[in-house]
Amino acid sequence: MGAGNSLKVDERKVEGADVSLMPRTLESQITLEKTPSYFVTQEAPRRIFNMSRDTKLIVVVRNPVTRAISDYTQTLSKKPDIPTFEGLSFRNRTLGQVDVSWNAIRIGMYVLHLESWLRYFPLAQIHFVSGERLITDPAGEMGRVQDFLGIKRFITDKHFYFNKTKGFPCLRKTESSLLPRCLGKSKGRTHVQIDPEVIDQLREFYRPYNIKFYETVGQDFRWE
Repeated sequence: MGAGNSLKVDERKVEGADVSLMPRTLESQITLEKTPSYFVTQEAPRRIFNMSRDTKLIVVVRNPVTRAISDYTQTLSKKPDIPTFEGLSFRNRTLGQVDVSWNAIRIGMYVLHLESWLRYFPLAQIHFVSGERLITDPAGEMGRVQDFLGIKRFITDKHFYFNKTKGFPCLRKTESSLLPRCLGKSKGRTHVQIDPEVIDQLREFYRPYNIKFYETVGQDFRWE
């Protein structure tokens, strides 16, 4: 990626290794392509490496238990007849057997997915954003992202305000937009209430994966 102060955002998926799907980028620009499923898609690291081995990767991670509940809450809003969160999370709750085949659970096993990426990209080319700090300190997290990309810190705390309705920061209006920008209706929902014992069991399940993830990336996200 070329370093500079101009950014182009493209949300189209990179199918195969076809670089032609990406927009033309000047030497002074950086093209950002966003697809959340890439991190957990086994073929993605090889395809992106074949497209450009110099690509810088940004991954937003959050407490895997909270992430799973959020995932379930969003699915429930579209499919109200799905089984309970507890029923989907465990093959046998009494024995503490978590069902890792459920995607909402498996996604949070971050270190397993990271291993696939490290076969192709050095850790120095991957930046991890804390989903929790992105809410409590959006300017700080964005500052670190800009440092990682090698660009001037032009997104600062003056660009954010806390939206009480949503419960997280939103972007203030800019020169190119007369209205503030916030994430859509699917974001910021009140999470489904889950039995605290279920949450504790899932925390114990994720603990070894979290610890190994912290050790691998050299960063403690304090999810315990």
